[in-house]
Amino acid sequence: MSTLNLPEPIAAYFAAEHHPAALVHCFTPHAVMNDFGHRYVGIDAIKAFLAEASAKYGATSEPIAIEREDGCQLVRTRVTGNFPGSPTVLSYRFHLERGLIATLEIRA
Repeated sequence: MSTLNLPEPIAAYFAAEHHPAALVHCFTPHAVMNDFGHRYVGIDAIKAFLAEASAKYGATSEPIAIEREDGCQLVRTRVTGNFPGSPTVLSYRFHLERGLIATLEIRA
């Protein structure tokens, strides 16, 4: 497996996937996350959603590719967990501001 050179807040996001409290260091205070039609605004809402998703699906994410697209970082990620269609590859689109995640969109 090759090691990707992920920007620090993105690397921290994936490292914290099973530790939602650590996410406070990854996102801006008013960050927005869109996950398959659901929108979460602010670090508390994002943290609560990710804690619930982690407990429910036990998913692990492995970034497999990164590219710049329209001023954002697009990370293709292999996600494995307790959900139909596992494993699957999802796109994580990160927009960074001042070294933190300002927006994140996750889609198939």
